[in-house]
Amino acid sequence: MSRNEVGNTHPREGRPGSPADPPAESPTASAAVSRRTLLLSVGLGVGAVTLTTAGQTVPWLAPLDLFAPRSRTVGPQGLPVNRTSRQAGVTASAVDPGWRLELRHGTTTRTLTRDALLALPQSRSDLPIACVEGWSVGVAWDGVVLRRLLAEVDAPPSSRLRLTSLERSGAYRVTELPAEYAADPLTLVALGIDGEPLHLEHGYPARLVAPGRPGVLQTKWLRSIEVI
Repeated sequence: MSRNEVGNTHPREGRPGSPADPPAESPTASAAVSRRTLLLSVGLGVGAVTLTTAGQTVPWLAPLDLFAPRSRTVGPQGLPVNRTSRQAGVTASAVDPGWRLELRHGTTTRTLTRDALLALPQSRSDLPIACVEGWSVGVAWDGVVLRRLLAEVDAPPSSRLRLTSLERSGAYRVTELPAEYAADPLTLVALGIDGEPLHLEHGYPARLVAPGRPGVLQTKWLRSIEVI
């Protein structure tokens, strides 16, 4: 091999017109690109989540409401359902003809059928159900004012109460109702929604509805109300 041929084994060294090796990218420039990529990805992700959950508060964006926890209009009678009757284990007991609502005050006890409750003076309360998931839906509830029922067992209107559901288990099977709720004329043992019988998924045969009380504490499928 000639001297000239040996020199040509490194064609980029000293050959006129030969492309030079590209300069190595500095660590600072690489880090800046990575940061820009990360920020862009995060921004796009936040934007997508915001857009696809905006229907919870902006009605005309409801069709985009893909990842929100609950649609405000999906459910019987236009009201969402968090805990179904099947999950609560009440699909049989809630529709049992032998169901009775038990009222207890000391040694005084009274039981009322759903028909007996319907025979009492009925009232309507326009109250929202507000869920910890972030949605709130206004509903026209029909039923008996709670303090009217307390009079059936000679209990004061402002009584602290223990409410028990037909549910077999769960954190809210038994709840306590402070006296101010019991005394409020808007607090109902609800039997219907907007003139229709209460749907099983919303607490049939009877449920509690009180103003300003979280949805999880608005006891569904009532079994008993006890003065404590």
